Amino acid sequence: MPRIVIDVERCKGCGLCTQVCPKGDLVQMSNEFNSKGYRPSKFVDPEKKCIGCAFCANMCPDVAITVYR
Repeated sequence: MPRIVIDVERCKGCGLCTQVCPKGDLVQMSNEFNSKGYRPSKFVDPEKKCIGCAFCANMCPDVAITVYR
């Protein structure tokens, strides 16, 4: 099953990845802060909807997202 891993220390919380997911809100902004003071993205997929399209990873300007298929 596809999944993504977000490097929260690399993520600057721009939110671009949250806008491109074709399955809706699988990538969301976290309420927690990383060590640099940014609110990073988080992967939320309890229903296993992720298709591994990698749109989120391709959109990320910080190269903070890895997609596993």
